[in-house]
Amino acid sequence: MSEIPAKATESKDPSDGARAEATDGLTSGDPTSGGVPSAGVSPVEALAADASSVAPSGTPPSVGGPAVDGMWQSSPPGSMYDYIRVASFSIGPDGLVDQWSLRAEQLLGIPAARAVGMDPIAAFVDPDRRERGQRKMAEILDGREWTGVVPFRIPDTVDDEPDREGVAEVYVMPTRTEDGEKAAVCIVVDVRTLRSIETDLAASQAIFGQSPFGFLLIDPDLRVRRANQQFASTFGGVPDDHRGKGVHDYLPRAEAERVAATMRRVLETGESITDMHVTGFVPDTDGHRHWSVNLYRVHSGSGRPIGIAWLGIDITARRAAAREAAAARRNLALLNEAGARIGNSLDLETTARELLDVVVPGFCDLATVDLYQGLLAGDETPPGLADGSADVRRVAFASAVSGAPFSVTGEPVKLGAVHNYAFNSPCADALRTGRPRLVPGEEGGLVRTTLAVPMVAHDTVVGLAQFARTKGSEPFGDRDRDLAVELAARAAVCIDNARLYRREHERALLLQRSLLPPGDPEASGLDIACRYLPGSAATGRSGEVGGDWFDVIELPGHRTALVVGDVMGRGLRAAVAMGELRSAVRTLAQLDLEPAEVLSHLDEIVQGLGAPGGVQQATRAARRPREADLSEVYLATCVYAVYDPVTRRCTFANAGHLPPVLVEPGEAALMLDVPPGMPLGVGGEPFEEVEVELPEGALLALYTDGLVESRDHPLDEGLQAFVGALTDPPHPPSGHHPATTAPHAGTHRDLEDVCDHVLNTLDTHHGEDDIALLMARVQGLPADSVGDWTLPREPRSVGRAREHARTRLLAWGLEPLVDTAELLVSELVTNALRYGEGEIRLRLLLDRTLVCEVWDAGLVQPRRRRARDTDEGGRGLQLVGLLSAAWGSRRTPRGKTVWFELPLPNGETPLPDPSEALLSLY
Repeated sequence: MSEIPAKATESKDPSDGARAEATDGLTSGDPTSGGVPSAGVSPVEALAADASSVAPSGTPPSVGGPAVDGMWQSSPPGSMYDYIRVASFSIGPDGLVDQWSLRAEQLLGIPAARAVGMDPIAAFVDPDRRERGQRKMAEILDGREWTGVVPFRIPDTVDDEPDREGVAEVYVMPTRTEDGEKAAVCIVVDVRTLRSIETDLAASQAIFGQSPFGFLLIDPDLRVRRANQQFASTFGGVPDDHRGKGVHDYLPRAEAERVAATMRRVLETGESITDMHVTGFVPDTDGHRHWSVNLYRVHSGSGRPIGIAWLGIDITARRAAAREAAAARRNLALLNEAGARIGNSLDLETTARELLDVVVPGFCDLATVDLYQGLLAGDETPPGLADGSADVRRVAFASAVSGAPFSVTGEPVKLGAVHNYAFNSPCADALRTGRPRLVPGEEGGLVRTTLAVPMVAHDTVVGLAQFARTKGSEPFGDRDRDLAVELAARAAVCIDNARLYRREHERALLLQRSLLPPGDPEASGLDIACRYLPGSAATGRSGEVGGDWFDVIELPGHRTALVVGDVMGRGLRAAVAMGELRSAVRTLAQLDLEPAEVLSHLDEIVQGLGAPGGVQQATRAARRPREADLSEVYLATCVYAVYDPVTRRCTFANAGHLPPVLVEPGEAALMLDVPPGMPLGVGGEPFEEVEVELPEGALLALYTDGLVESRDHPLDEGLQAFVGALTDPPHPPSGHHPATTAPHAGTHRDLEDVCDHVLNTLDTHHGEDDIALLMARVQGLPADSVGDWTLPREPRSVGRAREHARTRLLAWGLEPLVDTAELLVSELVTNALRYGEGEIRLRLLLDRTLVCEVWDAGLVQPRRRRARDTDEGGRGLQLVGLLSAAWGSRRTPRGKTVWFELPLPNGETPLPDPSEALLSLY
């Protein structure tokens, strides 16, 4: 047992009101003063007083409290004694315990059966102080009250276990038994529990009083029982002024009902509420205030709910900052979305719609885009831009409001309509100044406010975007205005780029179309049909022009060159390169070179396209890698075919192009086995030729890869679909039989039907590339339209040639051409005898014109020269040039051919007079 203090204070009889002086180690005090000397205030009385201030409604009043009618009513435990360990027992006249409470059993750990009859001094007081204790007990039994702090020990009932020790505050009150004998009642309180409660109360008071948050204790009737200073400083007055008030005294009705319902739920379920946002007003201030409130149920020591604790913090500034941050995040998200979605298409209307898809409904409720009509039409500086009154076209409209009109300011404007703004209108002012204008909505109208934002790109106003918010939405602020300007500027740049692209695309397309054969090409012994579809027409989307081209070139002897090619790449660069190649092909074709030789020359030309110095410079650059990187690389594919209607033979040469497709009458279509070769521009590889005899009525198709290749379908699948479409052509009109129809009399329309059938069948295979399709149906020259003679190498052959020509022309009914033809045939045969070698061959061909060809084995090409007045000869070729529509010479595998061409008499164009031509030479 611990040592008893050296001094103890003893109280005297209550009647004399004096305090006892120091006694034997028992500290005493006056019970009427309510205090323990060391603490100044009795913990029991202090807690009882505090309990009276926080006791819930309906509980009995605490000691010292005012008497109420229900003070003797039964109620569940819940007073301060639930927290204080209090025990009681009584001492009989003999100084022994005669009654022992259950609380005493719990506090001291001794059952009543053992405690009754014990001497408390002998049982709990240290042996060194038992004498004094016995003397004190005698005084108590003599009728004196006593209170003090007593160290005690509790003997343990288990062997070899140490006794438990403690300190108790003891309050002893004299009493008498039924027989009138003197006895005493003792109340014992665990001092350690008292000190702990004192500490907790001090800490609770400090937290409650010094908390920077609004702190309320609310009773089960949802009335304020206690408020701290922070709450009072917010809502005015002192803390006591708020006692008895409810949430309806502080919050608007709807908000108060919501908060009250939440508090009832917390009181009923015990579930805490964290960070509940409450909105209300504070006296003498403007605007809403926002609080974050935490609610939790408060219990007594026995666990009975006695109220709710309210802890609130003002988050008005935080909410404002959160709104600012949310607005900033929203704006950033809108800008990010705008960057991702606006400008994906180089189409003006699509770009405008992309802008509205971003802003509605995330930024506004209604939006429109108007673009200057002059800019859309391709004008660089349309009239009226300076004052903002020029015509504009409504290109896009979006609404998040059902049934909203196609306008946000002024009269409704339909989508696609052309209109203008009045000079003094806010919209015209925005266009004129290049600055946004905030336009208030009309009274009673749907729109609350409108932002009219000019769309400025590269210091040029291209149109006007209007963003409107309807009734019920927040009005536009400065941040909204800045965001609208940024969004409009981004869209304006994309729209201006689309406008510039459209202009360039139209020019490139115009250039490309100007380089293609005009109208329907014609050729001897062939029916021609062709199709050219730019990428935008093939797909329904705007695309760049490509380098696809086709051509039909008339060659001497009624032969025809068929050309289809594709410059790799897109845009104006590819179109210009295509134009250069087409011109080169025509030039080389007029030289009447073999197809493989034509492609070889084209290969050299393509290699020189990317180098300023041409082929030689490109070759030097290839030897120096650094310079080679600076030159552009051009590649192209091409198939070149030459058809002879007399023999119906066609010679093909291919430079990396897709193979031609041939459809013979009654047979399935097939791809011709033409060696593919390398694309033009690669260089270093020779090109091969393949000669194919085409039967009468056969169909030949040349095409570019845009017809059969796309992103969604592989090339092989497209080729098979193309071959299948040609194998199953459309049925000819009723009563029409192409095989028995005369040349140039109705089969052209059927070939056009075949072209349309192919394009319709392969519609799903169309990609973004251009499509060029050239189809030719073979119809060779009839045998009676050809005159062919072989003449010996002797002077008499000149006369025989004139006779053959006269006879055949008369048989053909071409008597007006007889004299001219005889004269020119005589000149060519005479030159072949004089300057040529071997046998002489004369051939006359009748088709759209009359062609005369003279062949010999000599390799020396005739050269036209101007004869002097004194020369006897040298005027033959001059005469041929004067009397013929065209003339020339070409090399053949066995020599050369000199030819001339005469137009057929039609009564409109007068034929040249040979006599006048002869006289003009002198």
